[in-house]
Amino acid sequence: MNETVPAEVRIEHIKRLLFTSEGESTYAILDGASVPGLLEKLAVAPEEHACLYRGELEPDLAHTAPYLVKLRPESPLTEWILGEGWGQHWGIFAITPASLEAFRRHLRGFLRVRDHKGQILYFRYYDPRVLSVYLPTCNIRELRFVFGPATSYVCEGHAPDVALRYSLQENRLKTTTVTLGSDKAETAR
Repeated sequence: MNETVPAEVRIEHIKRLLFTSEGESTYAILDGASVPGLLEKLAVAPEEHACLYRGELEPDLAHTAPYLVKLRPESPLTEWILGEGWGQHWGIFAITPASLEAFRRHLRGFLRVRDHKGQILYFRYYDPRVLSVYLPTCNIRELRFVFGPATSYVCEGHAPDVALRYSLQENRLKTTTVTLGSDKAETAR
């Protein structure tokens, strides 16, 4: 990764984006297929977590499935995700007052979509490269559905020192581009 901002500065700045809302929880939605050793990390971490897929999974599918993880600001797991995963397309982050189980139910509602031929496809919205292209194309009904109880989504931008924060305000998608390591934030509509 070509870093222009020291990792510790970048991590602290991302934490300020993720852990500022009183009464809300911060979740990572992680792609097991992109995160090396995710299941092993989750097995020893005290953080609440759940697979977005339902039921008992075959080992191969369990390793590639998406996982919802409730983050804590000073947790070693949070440090690992932000330190190793930022810029590597490991997943996205959400801020919401919802419980883990309630938010899991919401996120499961759009894991599968139909294409123009009616074929069911898995929708990998938890890949930041997908989310950043998809959200700006949504109409207000679709945005309300995707956001549900979430007040915002945060993901990496086009470079490791850029974060994107999406929120739904006044029936519009608000996109804020934050340059990590500085106080510069640029809002696009």
